[in-house]
Amino acid sequence: MPSLRLLALLVLLVLPVAAAPQQADGPAGTITAAQSDQSDAEMAVRIREILRELGNYEDITVVVSEGVVTLRGTTNSLTEATALENLVGRVEGVVAIKNEVTETPDIVRRLNPAMERFGARLETLLVQLPLALIALAVFILVVVVGTRVARLEKPWNRLAPNAFIADLFRSLVRIAFVILGLVIALDILNATALLSTILGAAGLIGLAIGFAVRDTVENFIASVMLSIRQPFRPNDVVEINGDEGKVIRLTSRATILLSFDGNHVRIPNSTVFKSRIVNFSQNPERRFLFTLKLDAAADFEAVRALAVRIVQNLPFVLDMPAADAWIGDITDAGVEIKVAGWIDQRDTSIALARGEALRQVKLAIEAAGVALADRSYAIRLQGTDAALPLPQPEAAPRPRQPQSGAEVADVGAQAEQELKQLVDAERDTGTGEDLLRDDAPKE
Repeated sequence: MPSLRLLALLVLLVLPVAAAPQQADGPAGTITAAQSDQSDAEMAVRIREILRELGNYEDITVVVSEGVVTLRGTTNSLTEATALENLVGRVEGVVAIKNEVTETPDIVRRLNPAMERFGARLETLLVQLPLALIALAVFILVVVVGTRVARLEKPWNRLAPNAFIADLFRSLVRIAFVILGLVIALDILNATALLSTILGAAGLIGLAIGFAVRDTVENFIASVMLSIRQPFRPNDVVEINGDEGKVIRLTSRATILLSFDGNHVRIPNSTVFKSRIVNFSQNPERRFLFTLKLDAAADFEAVRALAVRIVQNLPFVLDMPAADAWIGDITDAGVEIKVAGWIDQRDTSIALARGEALRQVKLAIEAAGVALADRSYAIRLQGTDAALPLPQPEAAPRPRQPQSGAEVADVGAQAEQELKQLVDAERDTGTGEDLLRDDAPKE
């Protein structure tokens, strides 16, 4: 009997162990399906709660099956319908999304978000209006102060070498105060980050404008440099880039000359600044030069000494520097003698002085019996039986006594004085700006 009881006890212990796997297999499958349905339901509830919190998707229906989310309904815009995919895709467990949402045809419903946004912005504006008025008042105050500072005469006129640079300083001061007022106003509005955007846009616009008006900017910078350096004065006789005349004025764009033909010559300042400038009025003493061609048989040294003596004895020729003459080139027409003399161009016309000196030297040379160069040629034709008769040379002129008392013509600078009056009259009209100053240092 004890053995039977022991056997029955072993059977009772073994049977539950053998039946356990069989019982576990069946209920496990039933629990997995239930869990899947419960997960889909929870996922659908979760998505609906999210859409309800957003408030823009009241007409959206959500169906979840095996992790596949199906969305149906209408939205106010296609953008909101497209945004649903990214929104739903973030929910855990979503396998795929079928987006069947379309844009609503209801016009009133589509306008409601815009009206809501407009109302929100208007409310924000009303809240920020007092602060904006304070920022505007501060900006205007800073700009007014900057304008008054820029209008001061003494500090800028003392710092600047001329009125043009002083006006440039004033403009820079105004711009600096405007930028300062803008920075303070944006700081009051707590929008200083906007300043970098504004400055960046202004820099790009300035760069584009700089390329578009490059020549104008170059002329302006050249005007600044010329107004500081002052290479010439009004009424100075100058030669710039091949143009010669009297200076009328220097503007912020060009240099205006009055040519000796009475014409106005306007030269861009960028060209003036880069060109070779010859100022004939810088020194009152000026040299004239002319060339004579003598026959090869002449006594060159005697002619040279005679030319120097004649030129030096002219009343309008200066003693220092003294007149001079030298032998130039030997050409087919003869030998060149170059003669030079110095005058004071404030009282003497350079053109008339040169012409009168040339006339006096020519008369003296001819009176001394020296022949000037003859450019005529004798041509002999060959191939004929009879030689053509050649012209007989004329007898040399008999030497004459030098004319020591030849009358000297008037070589005064009346024409230059009349041109000076024309320039002064035009400058006195007051039309147009002028960057030239008589008291400025001259280069």
